[in-house]
Amino acid sequence: MAMLPKELIEQCKQKLLLSKEDILNRVKDARENLNRDDSKGGDEGDQTVRALEESQFLRLNERFRKQLMEIEMALARIDGGTYGICEETEEVIENERLLAIPWTRLSIEGAEIRESLKKRYAR
Repeated sequence: MAMLPKELIEQCKQKLLLSKEDILNRVKDARENLNRDDSKGGDEGDQTVRALEESQFLRLNERFRKQLMEIEMALARIDGGTYGICEETEEVIENERLLAIPWTRLSIEGAEIRESLKKRYAR
């Protein structure tokens, strides 16, 4: 099995760490924005807007949580020596794909296989 160049792995690791930091900062900012207007009173319109903002915050927070989980798993794969190996095909993931999406677990072929399986069993 071909191995990934150490430079590529280090470059992807740096991208993962930067992405992690960015997401954590965005969560912090979103929480501060939500808490800034912490008024419980107001008329029905104000309360509705507040409820919508909280709902949007929770959806955003869930997306960020999933993204952080993917980043953490990618960093663990780097530490474990399995980074860049497709979970579906067990082949090396394309360098360009890793640079574009450093937390990816699938090669292009592996992603196509998963999508095909999803469609088949979704019916």
